[in-house]
Amino acid sequence: MKIRKLIVSQRSTLTHRKPLSNFQLESKQCLSSYTEEPELEGFSQFIDSLKNYEKSGVPKDAGTDSDDGFDLGRMKRLMTRLGNPLSNFKSVHIAGTKGKGSTAAYLSNILRSEGYSVGCYTSPHMLSIRERMSVGKMGKPVSSNALNCLFHSIKRSLNEAIVLENGCLSHFEVLTAVAFALFAQENVDIAIIEAGLGGARDATNVISSSELDASIITTIGEEHLAALGGSLETIAMAKAGIIKHGRPVILGGPFLPHIDHILRDRASSMFSPIVSASDAGVRTSIKGIGTFKGRPSQCCDLVIELDHGSQSSIELRDLNLSMLGTHQLQNAVTATCAALCLRNQGWRISNGSIRAGLENTFLPGRSQFLTSKEAEKLGLSGSTVLVDGAHTKDSAKALLETIQTTFPDSRLAIVVAMASDKDHLAFAKEFLSGKQLEAVFLTEADIAGGTSRTTSATALRDCWMQASRELGIEVIHDRMTRYRELFEDNFISSTRDSKHETIVAAQNSLSDSLRFANQILRERTRNELGILVVTGSLHIVSLVLASLNR
Repeated sequence: MKIRKLIVSQRSTLTHRKPLSNFQLESKQCLSSYTEEPELEGFSQFIDSLKNYEKSGVPKDAGTDSDDGFDLGRMKRLMTRLGNPLSNFKSVHIAGTKGKGSTAAYLSNILRSEGYSVGCYTSPHMLSIRERMSVGKMGKPVSSNALNCLFHSIKRSLNEAIVLENGCLSHFEVLTAVAFALFAQENVDIAIIEAGLGGARDATNVISSSELDASIITTIGEEHLAALGGSLETIAMAKAGIIKHGRPVILGGPFLPHIDHILRDRASSMFSPIVSASDAGVRTSIKGIGTFKGRPSQCCDLVIELDHGSQSSIELRDLNLSMLGTHQLQNAVTATCAALCLRNQGWRISNGSIRAGLENTFLPGRSQFLTSKEAEKLGLSGSTVLVDGAHTKDSAKALLETIQTTFPDSRLAIVVAMASDKDHLAFAKEFLSGKQLEAVFLTEADIAGGTSRTTSATALRDCWMQASRELGIEVIHDRMTRYRELFEDNFISSTRDSKHETIVAAQNSLSDSLRFANQILRERTRNELGILVVTGSLHIVSLVLASLNR
């Protein structure tokens, strides 16, 4: 069944509509931040009390000390105090600008499909800090009880380490150490470790070559420029810092030629074999969009022939991926190349396990279409709702390509909240240059539990207005008299008459933004397909998803 057919039931509510009077909201439901489980209150307070990097504009969980000078010795001393947990399991270390979490999820599920006990450490989390650490053969986040018990068993050692390091241990360093201690306690066979913000200057880079089976670099893009040296080249060098002597590295890509050269030079200097997921021997195609196990999916062919006659070849026809888009297919290829690399090192990994692992992977907030019941719970009936944590120019482009592939004739309304350290103008230009936008509501969501890194709705609105001017695109914005007229009694006819112009507005309330965007989209599209997209940050996505769990 095509996805398009799945939407018919969602639009059936449009036949009998209430008239809009002064554009009032249909419900007063409020979206608010998710609260950590009570059982983890002590752990959360302990972690939140530690040093962070918000003063320098770097996320407190970024894993880099851009201002204070990262000290790898500090992490090594912490590991020693906790009994060197890394010596108890093998690791795969993943760095990159985008695609780390998806690649980690794909590879973890491949290994679990073969029966291995896997630890997976990723960031950020959507609803609970437990999501950053999954353990065992099922891939579920660590339980509140297990995490709480582990924390109290090592709390004394953590406190002693904090004192010995003169209070310099950070939020991310301690959280990383807790994850490694958990994996050792649970006797995992292998751990998939996602780097924080950087690579070389990252708490996760405490992994030594003897503990590492492979490193992966997914993509290199212009994000966190200030923290990583200010250029694409310095970002590449930072990410390449996870390559270890004599250990293979999987390059995802595709990369710009000079960036590829930097990564390969680093690998050569470390005598590290290279496996390229963008090699000429890798062939992929997306054959169509449908459903698989109740979720929207893309049916793909994936063929990898890196070395004929060896364990480095695989052919997967009619592969169903629940994470949509060409970028997710590339992440699946990167994870598969990593699995083949591990297989060459003696890990038992069958082609069937690779298929099962890829097909069973799904991450919330990555091109996630809400069900009609979920949309109705949010008061957004009548539209297809898509949530995605895109927050860069490249990820915005990938999101638009996914929508174009899935719903080529759709029109969009989007609700956006972003962190302060993103390229808001480039993000806006990507969307305005893409599909027909009916409305853009700029709003706010707490970033990393606070407002210090949140971009105000008005600042975002000004960026979108600037982007529209630079692109020569006419918009109706909330500083215009014409915009205000849309909210009078003649709202319905006004929105229909202005259907070729994008409405741009700042709205502090996320709940109000969703309702306004949905109502405009419904009136403008009528019987056509409209998609309401929530994007700009995983934090705004987490607020929407958290509200579904209440």
